[in-house]
Amino acid sequence: MKANWKACLFICLILGGCKTKTPPPAAPPIRAEQPELTQEEPPEPAPVAPESSPDSISVSYQPQRSLSDFSGKLPAIKSGPAFGVNIGEINPVNYQKADPAVLRQMGVDQYLISFFSAEQQYRAGDYDTAIAEYNRSISLKADFSEAFISRGNSWLKKGDAGRAIEDYTRSLKINNDRAEVYNYRGYAHAERGETSRAIEDYSQAIKLKADYTDALINRAWAFYESGDWDRVIEDCTRIIRLEPRNAAALNRRGSAWYRKEDDDKAIADFSEAIKIKPDYALAYHNRGNAWFNKGDFDKALADLNRALALDPTFAGAYISRGNILQLLGNGESAAADFAAAEQIKAR
Repeated sequence: MKANWKACLFICLILGGCKTKTPPPAAPPIRAEQPELTQEEPPEPAPVAPESSPDSISVSYQPQRSLSDFSGKLPAIKSGPAFGVNIGEINPVNYQKADPAVLRQMGVDQYLISFFSAEQQYRAGDYDTAIAEYNRSISLKADFSEAFISRGNSWLKKGDAGRAIEDYTRSLKINNDRAEVYNYRGYAHAERGETSRAIEDYSQAIKLKADYTDALINRAWAFYESGDWDRVIEDCTRIIRLEPRNAAALNRRGSAWYRKEDDDKAIADFSEAIKIKPDYALAYHNRGNAWFNKGDFDKALADLNRALALDPTFAGAYISRGNILQLLGNGESAAADFAAAEQIKAR
């Protein structure tokens, strides 16, 4: 009995109940296209951009979010003649140093040992080896949905969204109530430019989990990509209710108001984003363009100056400021701003 008790304890120590590895981030932000510059007729400033600055390649928001909570039920693991341990979640951090030989001696099935090994390789960034181990796990247990999910995440890390979609789909055929898997597959569709399919998957994730902020974030971006400003505003409002200090959601909603030509509401959202995140260069840029549309050039220039003080490599802010300076008749300073933008874009 003593040996069996120790075996059970060891299994419980290496298989904990936390979040898994951090898979790929949800759809990253892009800046809106800047208008062509002409000498004859100066264009309006660049349109506002809906997301945070390019240095945050995340779920379009400040911190990188985990794509998953590993909540799938695993079968009982044998640890002796009269013992079984039902594992609800796996935490790769806890089994990084697990010895496969010891696990075999304890009666752990090979498909799980291969899965654990794959998770370790995933965390180490060796996605090819991880995929090989996931393959072995799947070959030993064809209905092991967790291995399909993790292999799909590995394919996404390697940039193969098509194979990721295949694996997520196979996982959903085994268990179709996993909200996070619909979110992952939606992101993979977005990576392939399949916006309508991405929206369908994000919507199913939200249907299964109404407070699923990550899926709302991703769907809001997809709606922005498709030009559905009202749906962007609706989703961002839900995000802000869940996360009142989410500056990027306020910036995105402000961008949608801007696209709807409601500059007052846009300015209100950009201002709130700045209050939460005082170094938010993009929100200053966006608010500056909204002030420009209202004809308040002084406030517009003040915001654009602040954006460039925070981010001297912000090409769009140079273009926006240059456009205003040119309209005000300051051609020399405008030309300097346009040249700075071109130099940044040429890097």
